[in-house]
Amino acid sequence: MIGTEKILEVKDLTVHFYTYAGVVKAIEKVSFDVYKGETFALVGETGCGKSVTARALTQLIESPGRIVEGEVYYHRDGETIDLLKLGEEEIREYRGKEIAYIFQDPQSSLDPLYSIGYQVSEALFVHKMVKSIKEGVKRAVDILRTVLMPDPEKRVSNYPHELSGGMKQRVTIGIGIANNPRILIADEPTTALDVTVQAQILNLIKEMKERYGATVLLITHDMGVVADMADRVAVMYAGKIVELADVFTIFKKPIHPYTRGLLKAVPNPLVKIERLEAIPGTVPSLINPPSGCRFNPRCNQATEICRSKVPELEEVEDGHFVACHG
Repeated sequence: MIGTEKILEVKDLTVHFYTYAGVVKAIEKVSFDVYKGETFALVGETGCGKSVTARALTQLIESPGRIVEGEVYYHRDGETIDLLKLGEEEIREYRGKEIAYIFQDPQSSLDPLYSIGYQVSEALFVHKMVKSIKEGVKRAVDILRTVLMPDPEKRVSNYPHELSGGMKQRVTIGIGIANNPRILIADEPTTALDVTVQAQILNLIKEMKERYGATVLLITHDMGVVADMADRVAVMYAGKIVELADVFTIFKKPIHPYTRGLLKAVPNPLVKIERLEAIPGTVPSLINPPSGCRFNPRCNQATEICRSKVPELEEVEDGHFVACHG
């Protein structure tokens, strides 16, 4: 059940990567709120800053990246914590326990040298949910059963290379939910999975959300997944949020030209379309992004003000925010 209680407030989050080629302005002044019990989706093309935003929430930005500015307020039992002001030891108390991740590539997020049971139990042991790894492995069987892993008693002894892609993704979900997190960040959880397994994984995330009462931050480029999973949606382009609204408004009354372009590029099985519309041009370099609105070189409605002035994210109607001069 979605409430009106904010569980996460992100304000002016800015992350840069300092490379030899120049400063990559990965995300610039990203702001949004997440409410307790909802599924909030960040959607956009590859490279728009979705994953960087999600990682920055718990300071998971590695060199040469740096969180330049911003606040991330986490609300818990009447207490407000600015996650970006915590030290490394302090943030670990929240990361993986109260705010957990399902990463997009289980092949790289699972360690090939350790058994599945060990990796699930480690998530429990680190946060003192069990007294030993051995006890954690016993708990891991129940966790794997919860995520519908076939024959979990046997799978705890397997290594990642012995599992299929769908099974490995179930393990990463198991690690994510092991400590009953309040916020579950699912970063492209169905990437590289076939369509049937994708549906199973998405249904599993829905079920886990209902069972544990978690809030889900879903990162995807697939508008079909957004329609199926999300309550509210933030559309990102070139490191900025360009539109934010509930999922029905995004699909029924999109305002930003980029949002409309994304939706026109999605096949509709109920309508006969000879040819899908593509968004012209390419994603701009984030080392030297376009002046003004970053979408203006690809926008057929762009005017002089779009090329000179950065549009602010403004509320055009209740709960519907758009960054556009049009």
